[in-house]
Amino acid sequence: MDRTGSEVRPSGGTVAGAVFEVEVGLTVNGAARRLRVDSRVTLLDALRDHLGLTGAKKGCDQGACGACTVLVDGRRVVACLMLAAQCEGRAVTTVEGLSGGGAAHPVQEAFARRDAFQCGYCTPGQIMSAVALLAEGRAGSAREIAEFMSGNLCRCGAYQNIRAAIGDVAGGV
Repeated sequence: MDRTGSEVRPSGGTVAGAVFEVEVGLTVNGAARRLRVDSRVTLLDALRDHLGLTGAKKGCDQGACGACTVLVDGRRVVACLMLAAQCEGRAVTTVEGLSGGGAAHPVQEAFARRDAFQCGYCTPGQIMSAVALLAEGRAGSAREIAEFMSGNLCRCGAYQNIRAAIGDVAGGV
């Protein structure tokens, strides 16, 4: 067992060359999940490759673009820099988990209304960051929105529409 209570086992070879697997229990989009993954697997790869949740995108794989942004215990994280094993006992929300009962989340609706999608590659990360930004109460002005969304890059340059959509949800900022 590691310090989080996850079981750690070598899956082959000698200890020096072993691949260590961990069993991780987490809640993803409201559903309890158990995963058995290599201890080096990122949260992004666990979501995409093990759970089939492909909304979070692999952009830079270095935490610089924000395309893989998800919420962990309500706080935004870049999933490419967080290990799946770090999510033991935690709640993860992806863009797939935002809509409740088939209804789009207000941020998703605002993005559609404001044409903040462009190519769409960065959109899930942008939406997840926007949801967190609003929950954090950091959308008091257009400048604040721009500042607190600066970790999410858009290759198409739809920043004006993205900021406008967030402002709409924030109450006309």
